[in-house]
Amino acid sequence: MQVPLATLERVHELRNQIDQHNYHYYVLDDPLIPDSEFDRLLSELQELEACYPELITPDSPTQRVGAQPLEYFAEVLHKVPMLSLSNALNDQELEDFDRRVRERLEVAFPIIYAAEPKLDGLAVNLRYESGVLVQGATRGDGITGEDVTQNVRTIPSIPLRLMGSGWPEVLEVRGEVYMPTAGFRKLNLDALAKGEKTFANPRNAAAGSLRQLDSRITTQRPLEFVCYGFGELSGGDLASTHSAAVHKVAAWGMPISPELQSVAGLSGCRRYFDAINERRFELDYEIDGVVFKVDSLQHQRSLGTLSRAPRWAVARKFPPQEEATRLLGIDIQVGRTGAITPVARLEPVSVAGVTVTNATLHNADEIRRKDIRVGDRVIVRRAGDVIPQVVRVVPQDSGTREPEFVMPSHCPECQSELIRDGDGVVLRCSGGLFCPAQRKEAIKHFASRRALDIEGLGDKLVDQLVDKGLVESPADLYLKLNPELLAGLERMGPKSAKNLCDAIEKSKTTTLARFLYALGIREVGESTAHSLAGFFGNLQALTTAERETLLQVPDIGPIVADHLYTFFRQQHNQEVLDDLLAAGISWKEVDQPEAKQTLLAGKTLVLTGTLSRPRAEIKEQLQALGAKVSGSVSAKTDYLVVGTDAGSKLDKAQNLGVTVLDESGLEALLRSIGAA
Repeated sequence: MQVPLATLERVHELRNQIDQHNYHYYVLDDPLIPDSEFDRLLSELQELEACYPELITPDSPTQRVGAQPLEYFAEVLHKVPMLSLSNALNDQELEDFDRRVRERLEVAFPIIYAAEPKLDGLAVNLRYESGVLVQGATRGDGITGEDVTQNVRTIPSIPLRLMGSGWPEVLEVRGEVYMPTAGFRKLNLDALAKGEKTFANPRNAAAGSLRQLDSRITTQRPLEFVCYGFGELSGGDLASTHSAAVHKVAAWGMPISPELQSVAGLSGCRRYFDAINERRFELDYEIDGVVFKVDSLQHQRSLGTLSRAPRWAVARKFPPQEEATRLLGIDIQVGRTGAITPVARLEPVSVAGVTVTNATLHNADEIRRKDIRVGDRVIVRRAGDVIPQVVRVVPQDSGTREPEFVMPSHCPECQSELIRDGDGVVLRCSGGLFCPAQRKEAIKHFASRRALDIEGLGDKLVDQLVDKGLVESPADLYLKLNPELLAGLERMGPKSAKNLCDAIEKSKTTTLARFLYALGIREVGESTAHSLAGFFGNLQALTTAERETLLQVPDIGPIVADHLYTFFRQQHNQEVLDDLLAAGISWKEVDQPEAKQTLLAGKTLVLTGTLSRPRAEIKEQLQALGAKVSGSVSAKTDYLVVGTDAGSKLDKAQNLGVTVLDESGLEALLRSIGAA
């Protein structure tokens, strides 16, 4: 049935009107018409779309009502990583940030910063193509997030279609989904009335609401959005400064913080921070600090980023809040890497609006230093307004106290012996291959690219295998998995199951060095694993070695020797090793290569520039010959191997008198010892 022209025009008119009213109501907080009139406009549009379903588009205001539940969230790879922010917990750290910015930019004048409150919600990336919202994704790990498009469509303040014109062909807007405090209170009151579980704080409520598989639930939650940055941008420009770019997208209907300001220098940052801190509890949303960003986008590009955070931005966190409560007990928690942490079990207390029942005690030394004992009245603080910790004991006038707390000697999860880290402070469980608390991390490390390199065995699949009880140790990958079992898992089919089984089978042929690294022994990295393989030549000699023998290996000190000795003396670790070997893992036995190492044994090399072979391949070859491969040049560097486009490392090596080799020089060196 052909749609009448008048109907097409009316639908277009209604959508424009509704979008304008949504913008004025949710973004500007300045409604132009009564709710009843808005409802009539929306109802008319719904009726027209019901008569002519072909008119329904993803950017129609009627599509905010939610859709059928999803089975799971699909993954989204962020074209531009969503980085975290470095924190400044006090004035000195903020001053240090400003100094570093000016030094790197080599300027003496005050830097202009864009300043705005740091909302406590969930970071999301909104992708617009030709002005239409096509995807919404959570931050995830910064590289990969979850596709929550159906859910972000239900948030009234997020435009489904940008207003005006002139937007880039692709525009990724980044910001925070949050729940206003008034909406949070009402949500919890409604839950209490229904006898349902309440949320601990607005942040948890926002995160839980946005990550509902059923978007019809999300649409019932009072969520809002505010833009604070950008991701991918193509087919157009925004502005030369961050603040101007944010205001530009605001003109297209995007909600931004009304508190956004440009401030000059450190003094401007301090004044803004103090002003927001004074009004913190007057705002209708929770914030945990203020974000300062270098306003000039050119300066941002010059400053660049670190691996996890930009150099041009910092979050100045508010001072933590403290409350007193009673310490009811001390529990022992085993982390994913085996770290043993004492945790305070507390009489429930509200700290900064959050009910706290547990708090970290860090380690035994901290407990001893603060003289914390069960039964004490203690001060609890939310460090950075996030992680609860016990600050100190409240002095008491009289009465006896409980005995001093003593840390256990064995892991509460698997009864393996606890050993101290190199700094002597942190205790760790030595049962890495066996301990239930470490199971997932041990298997993920075992299968990683530089270990046994099991292609296709990603983190989420490992989580599934462990959670379902299908895999309890790395040996189970070889002993228990088969294509039929794997094909029944989420996101797995017959072909992917067979491919994974083939990859597991392929990984059985490896090297002794890779196998040792895969075991995840504390402080045994790739270089140390190569040294051990080269020194002992076979696994039996290593597993039975005494501490004195281990100390003869180059670069093995008393701490690493203790880690190795303890690991190989644990009965359950030995059982896993036996199972792995019985499953068919093997390597080519070679003579101990001391004779070939006369030139490179103990030498330190650094690789830089673009090389003709993968850097990991060259590194592994050098380590097999007893060399150490470092990431930075120093006076202890013996050789710098340079490819094309070598940078500052070459200059530093020349200044220090380090021998520089190009690739042909390296090959000649390897040939001279029969290794090429």
